[in-house]
Amino acid sequence: MRSAIQLRIGITIGLHHEAETLWNNGIKQNAVFLAEALKHCPDVASVVLVNTTAIPITPALPWDQTRWPTVIFEAAKDNVDVLIELGGQIDEMQTDYLKQRGARLVSYCCGFEYVHAMESMLFNKPLWGQNLFVNQRYDDIWMVPQVANISQPYFEVLRRTEARPVPFVWSPVFLDERTRALPDAGVYQPHAGPRRLSVMEPNINVVKFCLYPVLIAELAYRARPEAVALLQVTNAERLARENMEFITLMNQLDLVREHKAVFLGRHETPVFLAQNTDIVVSHQWENPLNYFYLETCWQGYPLVHNAHLCADLGYYYQGNDVAGGSARVLEAIDTHDAQAAAYRERQRSLIDRYLPGNAAATEVYNNLLLGLMRRPAR
Repeated sequence: MRSAIQLRIGITIGLHHEAETLWNNGIKQNAVFLAEALKHCPDVASVVLVNTTAIPITPALPWDQTRWPTVIFEAAKDNVDVLIELGGQIDEMQTDYLKQRGARLVSYCCGFEYVHAMESMLFNKPLWGQNLFVNQRYDDIWMVPQVANISQPYFEVLRRTEARPVPFVWSPVFLDERTRALPDAGVYQPHAGPRRLSVMEPNINVVKFCLYPVLIAELAYRARPEAVALLQVTNAERLARENMEFITLMNQLDLVREHKAVFLGRHETPVFLAQNTDIVVSHQWENPLNYFYLETCWQGYPLVHNAHLCADLGYYYQGNDVAGGSARVLEAIDTHDAQAAAYRERQRSLIDRYLPGNAAATEVYNNLLLGLMRRPAR
C-alpha cells in the first residue's frame, strides 16, 4: 500500500563518451539496474539517470531512454526529492543547491574504495591528486554487501555518517540484448571432447587477479591433461608481454610449457563465453559478489569460484583452496553436460533474489527511502 509520499529519484552517472559501452565496467549497469529496482517501490513516482559530466545526452547512449530517462544535472536539480550519487559526483555548490531545496543526498557505494585508495598511495597510481572532494553532507550511505567488510569504516569516517548495506541488484536485460544475435542466444552448449578453461579477472588490482585461477587450472591439467584443451586468460596480454615476474612464474607451469595456455587482451564477457569457453575459473579477494558471476551462471556456464555471498551458485570452493577449486573443475568436466539445462534453470531461479522487482529487495529499498525522508536533512 502506498503512503502519501511519492518520491522523485535521481541516480548519478559519469559519462566519458556519448556512446560509451556498457561493458567496460559495471558502474553504468549498476545505475540502470538500481533505477529499474527503485521503479518497483510503491513510494517512488519516478526515476531518472543524471549525468554529472559535460558529455551531452544523445540517442547514442547504449540504453533505452524511454525506459530509463537520462538528463544532465541542470535538468534534474529542481525535479528530484532524492539524489543517489552512484556513478558521478556532484560538487559543493550543487550539493548546497539540493540541500536548500530540501532534497536528500545518498552516497551509493559499490566499489572497493579502500583498496583503490591504498593501492593509489602505496604504488603511486594517481587517483584524485589535489582535486579530492569528500562530500560530508550525505543524508545516508548505502553500500552493496560485498564492499562492507573492507570499505565500510573508510566510507563512514570520511563521509561522517553511518553506512547501511543494501540489496545487490542485477538484471539480464543487457546480457540478453547482447547475446540475442549469437548462436543459441549465447547459452552454454554441451559437447564432447576436452574443455576450454577461461579466466576473466580484470587484473587491475588485488581484488580480482588471475593467479589463483591459473593455479587451479594447472592442478586440473596435471591431474587430467587429456581433459583440458586450453587455458585462456583474458586481460593478461600486457602482463604476459611486459612483466618479467609474471612471465617467469607462468613458465613454471605445465600448461605454459606444453603450449596449452594463452594470455589475451580485453573481451566482452557474453561474447567470449559463447565463442570461446566451456568452464570459467574465478577467484576473488574481498569481492564475494559481482555481475560477472551472475552473467556466467545465467547463461548456464559452469563457474568455479570462491565467492561466499553467492556460494549456492556455480561450483563453489572455499577461500584460497586451489586443490578444492581444481576438484570442482574436474567435477564440471565430468558431470556438467549431463545436467546443463537443469543447471541453467537452477541458476536463474537462484539469481531471482537479485532481480529488479524481487519482493524482499523492493521492500528494503522502499523502507530505506521512507526512513531517509522521515529523518531531518543533514
